[in-house]
Amino acid sequence: MKNVLALILAGGRVDELSVLTLTRPKSTVPFGGMYRVIDFPLSNLMHSEVERVGVLGQYRSLSLFNHVGVGAWWDFVGRDRGAFMLTPSTGHAASDWYKGTADAVYQNLDFVQEQAPEIVLILSGDHIYKMDYRRMLNYHLEKNADLTIAFFPIEIEESNRFGVADIDDEDGNMGGTVIDYKEKPAESGYPWASLTIYLFKPAVLYDLLDENARKASSHEFGRDIISKMLGKYRVYGYKFYDYWGYTRTIDEYWQTNMHLLQENPKIDLDSWQVRTNLDHDQLRDRPPMKAGEHAKITTSLVYNGCEVEGEVLNSILFPGVKIEKHAVVKDSILFYDAVVKSGGVVDKTITDVDVIIGEDSRIGHGDDLTANQNHPNLLNTGINLIGRDVHVPPKLSLGRNCIVYPSLKEADFDENRYESGITIS
Repeated sequence: MKNVLALILAGGRVDELSVLTLTRPKSTVPFGGMYRVIDFPLSNLMHSEVERVGVLGQYRSLSLFNHVGVGAWWDFVGRDRGAFMLTPSTGHAASDWYKGTADAVYQNLDFVQEQAPEIVLILSGDHIYKMDYRRMLNYHLEKNADLTIAFFPIEIEESNRFGVADIDDEDGNMGGTVIDYKEKPAESGYPWASLTIYLFKPAVLYDLLDENARKASSHEFGRDIISKMLGKYRVYGYKFYDYWGYTRTIDEYWQTNMHLLQENPKIDLDSWQVRTNLDHDQLRDRPPMKAGEHAKITTSLVYNGCEVEGEVLNSILFPGVKIEKHAVVKDSILFYDAVVKSGGVVDKTITDVDVIIGEDSRIGHGDDLTANQNHPNLLNTGINLIGRDVHVPPKLSLGRNCIVYPSLKEADFDENRYESGITIS
């Protein structure tokens, strides 16, 4: 679709992912054993034959730039193709850090207009889903819409977490006119949640962003652009019913990964044909996975470069992870090059890269589900978070709903037993 320009909003960080986004934007958080979250919208664009994409980065964008590069892994290299990394700048009047999703696109209107698209497709870079954007595009063109938004059905009691809409039944299960739209309503909302996937007529987009930049104090598509378009422009909702993984919170991130491990997984990586950058994290240069004589691996994903001598149950091990003899990993997600030493137990825990769990340590101990003392709404279901490059000392016991901040070494742990809900920083 050479007449379509895609823009991926990929620079945001959310506090809800805690230590996982201290050094990277949410879009490059590792997912599923060898991927990054942004691989899913990039792969969708490739399969939909959208050949030009601008990636809007901001927060700690090094991992984003390293991963996307020039877009070669997703076939964005060639005549009239391209992946372009777009960032805000400071130091002169024409630009500043992005003040919201609408401002992020506004600051890059010179790039958009230079591309002269007939349609602008705006996407979030941090959702897990498979979509052929061509179907939505055909609906957008059929309706001669100024804006078409993709929506997903939810329970109304969940509506305070999303931008939600009331959509008429003009086209049945396909979609219809957006009658009303509310951004995270405090009270009862509507049963259709926005996927942050927008198709705009360029002229309409330019006018709306210019007006918003000149007159408004807030610069978000949901809160400030969409609601003001209703009744003045042709705004349609496109209904999407397939799998959609919302990874904004730790619980959602963990559960979406666990969906890969079901007997009939909701995320079918084979049929989705998700691509990633195999040069990032040396994915293609690592040796095959090695299982030792006494290894036991059950309902898990274990990737290349891993060495398993112990037991792995219902877990995801990224490349380079080592599980020594008599160690047990259960219901957990271990990022690149983590090590669980002999006798260590890791239960319902997410570890960032280069974490070492010492001999006979127990991470995820007991049944006490006391919520995290600093972030009770963030961790309250028993998941532990351990930041990158942490070295847990031998024989340490850590309860549940705990956070360990990055780069702590063995000498930084003052106790050998920590109860549930503790933050170690």
